Amino acid sequence: MPLRLFLSSGDLAADRRYEFARDLRLKGDLPAASDLLEQAIELAPKFTSAWFTLGEIRDQLGQREAAIAAFRAARDADPEDRHGASLHLMKLGVEAVAPMPPTYVQTLFDQYAPRFEAALIGDLGYRGPALLFKAVLSVRSAAKKPAFFKRAIDLGCGTGLAAGAFSKNVDRFVGIDLSPRMVEKARATGFYAELEVDDMLRGIRCKPDASAELILAADAMVYVAELAPVLAEARRVLATGGLLAFTTETHDGEGVTLGEGLRYAHSAAHVRTTVAAAGLTLVRLEALSIRNEDNVPAPGLVAVATKP
Repeated sequence: MPLRLFLSSGDLAADRRYEFARDLRLKGDLPAASDLLEQAIELAPKFTSAWFTLGEIRDQLGQREAAIAAFRAARDADPEDRHGASLHLMKLGVEAVAPMPPTYVQTLFDQYAPRFEAALIGDLGYRGPALLFKAVLSVRSAAKKPAFFKRAIDLGCGTGLAAGAFSKNVDRFVGIDLSPRMVEKARATGFYAELEVDDMLRGIRCKPDASAELILAADAMVYVAELAPVLAEARRVLATGGLLAFTTETHDGEGVTLGEGLRYAHSAAHVRTTVAAAGLTLVRLEALSIRNEDNVPAPGLVAVATKP
């Protein structure tokens, strides 16, 4: 997991209490940690990190209403919501599923960048790029077309894992990611002709019509609440016959939910409907786990769609 974000209160005594509370939490003494955080907040009422951590602890203790109040206070103290308090409010069911705060996503992955690949592959058994590559090869083989692409776009490119899987099959890769530090890691791979620091939707909106033959999104749609705008832009940017290949987590219900890991899960029916509404043809949808969560394979989907 990424390192925990800490935003200083500006008050040394309050920060010290926060540090002590963090240590107590690690030792499992949640009531004592909660008490210390409340003391820190008395000293610094706008102490975002203290409010957010207090919300987490109250949630762990089963104090739902008190947790909701703390998460709301954390978001009020930091309107950019770098901790992602709004996601916890969604998970607690008091707010509707909505897009993630961009600053939260950027902060999360800027922190995560130095150990991203080790954690994702080593700890979580991440296999998204390999599964996408296999799916794309299968689709091209069935269509009796070569699996080589002159121009490809990697949405939410991260450190370049997807581009690495496809590097021998793509002539020119463009990568887009919201995290500057992830883009630095991607640049070091040498896989990309261009790299852009931007939100996926804004990034793809800047691309010319019919300018790509392949668009990838490996483990990126789990941070997208509503697929429709991204898929619509992907259709516009794809050349006729081009492919969009992406992974997402899934669930047995309907529509989109926010899971315990604070990632969106899209039902298979929702993926089918949204792909069709975007004017794309879904040619492959497999129920495959992309990564593990708590040492258990997380339910996932591998999707490949083509522009007719």
